[in-house]
Amino acid sequence: MLDQQLADPQRATFPVWPLPLAIAALLVVAVHLAWGLSVRDGHVPACIPYLEGCTSISRAARHGLGNHVFRLMVLPCTALLALHWWSSARWLALRGALRGGGWLLALGVAAAVALAVYATFLGTEGAAYRFMRRYGVIAYFGASYLAQLLFLRMGRAVDAPGGRLQTAMVAICGLMLALGVGNVAASALVADPLLKDRIENVLEWQLGVFLVAWYLLQAWLWHRSGYRLGLVLGPGGPPRAS
Repeated sequence: MLDQQLADPQRATFPVWPLPLAIAALLVVAVHLAWGLSVRDGHVPACIPYLEGCTSISRAARHGLGNHVFRLMVLPCTALLALHWWSSARWLALRGALRGGGWLLALGVAAAVALAVYATFLGTEGAAYRFMRRYGVIAYFGASYLAQLLFLRMGRAVDAPGGRLQTAMVAICGLMLALGVGNVAASALVADPLLKDRIENVLEWQLGVFLVAWYLLQAWLWHRSGYRLGLVLGPGGPPRAS
C-alpha cells in the first residue's frame, strides 16, 4: 500500500484569478505611491493628473524615493504579466481555441519585457536611456492592447468569455482606441505645447485606468469560471504544471 501511494503522483491545484488581480494591484499602488512621494518631495506639482494632466506617469515616478519604490514594485510585476498571458492562452486552449495561442503568448511576453525595460531605465540620464524608456512604454501599451484584441478574437470562436464580461472587455478596447486617436489628434491639432503636454498626460493616465480594468475583469472571469492550474508532484522529479 505504501509503495502504491509513493508511485501515484499527487495533484495540487491553485486558482488563477489572484494573478491578474495582483498585477492590477501592483500597478495601481506603484504608480500612485510614486506620484504621492514625488508630490511630497516637490518633484511634481500637486493636482488631479487624470483631469488636469500636470504630470505624466513617467515624471511622477522618475525622481527620488518614488522612483525606487516604482521600480521595486513594477519589475516583479513583469514576471506576473508574462505568466498572466501564458495562463490566458491556456484558458482559451482548454476551451478549444488553439489557433493563435502562440501569438498571444508572444505579445504578452513582449509587453512584459517592454515594461521591464521601461521600469529599469526610468530615472536614468542619456539619449540612449531616454530612447529605451520612451519606446519601452510605447511597446508595453501597444503589445498589451494587441494581446487584448487577440484574446477576444480567439475567445469569440468558442463563445468565451461571453455575456456582459465580453461586452465590458470589448468596451475597454474601444475606449483605449479612442484615447489613442485622441492622443494623435492632440499632437496634430493643438499648437500650444503646454496644452498639448497636459492633454497627452491626461490621456496617458486614463489609458492606465483601462489597462488595470482589463486585469480586474480577467480576474473576475477566471474566478467565475473556476479556472485553476495544477501541479503534479511525482516521485523522483520536479513539480510540473498540468
